[in-house]
Amino acid sequence: MFVVGHPVSVRSFNFLAAVGTVAALILTSATAAAEPLYPIPDPDPFYSAPSDLESAAPGDVLATRQMPPLLYFPGARVTMIKFRSTDSAGAPIAATTTVLTPFNHRPGAPLLSYQHIINGLGVKCAVSHVLYTQDPNLFVKEAPLLNAILLRGWSIALPDHLGPNAAYGAARLGGLITLDGIRAAQRVSELGLESSPVAMLGYSGGGMATGWAAALQREYAPELRLVGAAQGGVPMNLVKMIEALGLQRHPAFGLALAAAVGLEREYPQRLPISAHMNAAGLAMRAEIANGCTNEVLLAGAGRSVSDVATSTSLINDPDARRVVEENSLELFDETPMAPVYEWHSPQDMLIPVDSIDNTMRRYCTAGVTVLSDLFPSPDHMSTAVLGAPAAVNWIDARFRGEPAPSNC
Repeated sequence: MFVVGHPVSVRSFNFLAAVGTVAALILTSATAAAEPLYPIPDPDPFYSAPSDLESAAPGDVLATRQMPPLLYFPGARVTMIKFRSTDSAGAPIAATTTVLTPFNHRPGAPLLSYQHIINGLGVKCAVSHVLYTQDPNLFVKEAPLLNAILLRGWSIALPDHLGPNAAYGAARLGGLITLDGIRAAQRVSELGLESSPVAMLGYSGGGMATGWAAALQREYAPELRLVGAAQGGVPMNLVKMIEALGLQRHPAFGLALAAAVGLEREYPQRLPISAHMNAAGLAMRAEIANGCTNEVLLAGAGRSVSDVATSTSLINDPDARRVVEENSLELFDETPMAPVYEWHSPQDMLIPVDSIDNTMRRYCTAGVTVLSDLFPSPDHMSTAVLGAPAAVNWIDARFRGEPAPSNC
């Protein structure tokens, strides 16, 4: 996330703050229409959707395969699962998750679904691919935390929560895929997770997928045995972020444009972003359409909406606004079934902290057991590191069956 005028790092600029670009690109009429630009399909046939996808139920396992050992996670067995999930329009999709099984695993031991931040539009940016690269922006920094979790005997599911079209920015979609990834992992008998208690963990963009999964469980996956959801640094209201976002040039503008492109992929009829881009915008879109963090940042460095759009005047499009509202947890009526651990910095300049407070108060009023923790830090991603140990310890207590504490 970012607020114009404040410094931002590559990791701390989260795609969700940049949804302001989406609104800014819903403009006056364009001279020529352009269709959404989807990523190049994954050449690995494992990721493709089967012809009988319509007959499968959410969470049904479509295929599994054993993967080579991972450099960063020695001793862990790696299993990829393809499963049936649901997109934002309610249509069936094929999605994937990667399960790490610890060397000391016992049947029925806990399962943690870990939603990572994914900054990219290409299918190569999916967690299941990046696990097998040397990308320092992904698992090198997280490896100590995840290895400590594996040593506890927990299995870890790592969903590709942007979906098969790499719909960067589509928050609700991430929640649906996360829930179905858990269902699928528990339906693979070889993993020994059928009776396992389950918890979820994520920060920033990963926290958004986690928060949406927790809030959607009641209506989408009430049968899951979720003991808790730990979510940190979550942007709860994209509408407020749009209203606060300016149109100035920014070093991380590429990620803002990526959010617009990704949301258009998920809502092609309701957010026709490409139809309102100028020639330079369409060229930049093509440049980043299959890129990950570094390529996206490089392409958009120092640019602004005025460089890519046919106009900078906004149209108050009610349907477009509803799309943004539908991806804002503060505005979503449902509440989690499981206890929630939430952490953030009260000085976080990158997300609307009042929306977090409002959402947690609403959860408390509805009877959800909530523990909110504050970690004073002006840097968004430093708060992720500061809060992660407490989040894991909170999850550990839930797995041990201890009553969840509350400061509602």
